[in-house]
Amino acid sequence: MSRNASLALAVGIMLVAGYAVFAAKGWQWKAALFPLAIGIPLFCLAAAEVLWTLLGKKQASQEEPAPRGIALSWGWMVAFLALIVLLGFPIAVAVFVLLYLKLQAKEGWLFSIVFTAAIWGAFYGLFDALLHLPFPAGWLVEWLGLAG
Repeated sequence: MSRNASLALAVGIMLVAGYAVFAAKGWQWKAALFPLAIGIPLFCLAAAEVLWTLLGKKQASQEEPAPRGIALSWGWMVAFLALIVLLGFPIAVAVFVLLYLKLQAKEGWLFSIVFTAAIWGAFYGLFDALLHLPFPAGWLVEWLGLAG
């Protein structure tokens, strides 16, 4: 990605994350926790990217990303959103992580399953067990009558 595009993307992410944190500050604690837990680290990472881009050395030749890579990235994001709609957020997290590790990262089964279980356990532990945040069931889960 070119230096200007990287800078513009990072600034855009900072603006969106900053707005999410600002908007959530007036909400009840349970409702505000999710946007705060995502928005604050995202803002900090984007700020680090801005600093890295501005203060880092220019590379001699920067390759533009291939259209296939961009399409693949968008495909993964759309797939995650589709999984959320079809399966619900908690199940979608586990399915997405497992599929990404196996198909995109080409990791082995043991690592993929252990890492997926750890991510899902952290997600479940924080948002369901600790905070008792209700996530709606996905369309497919409701249609099959598996919603509990």
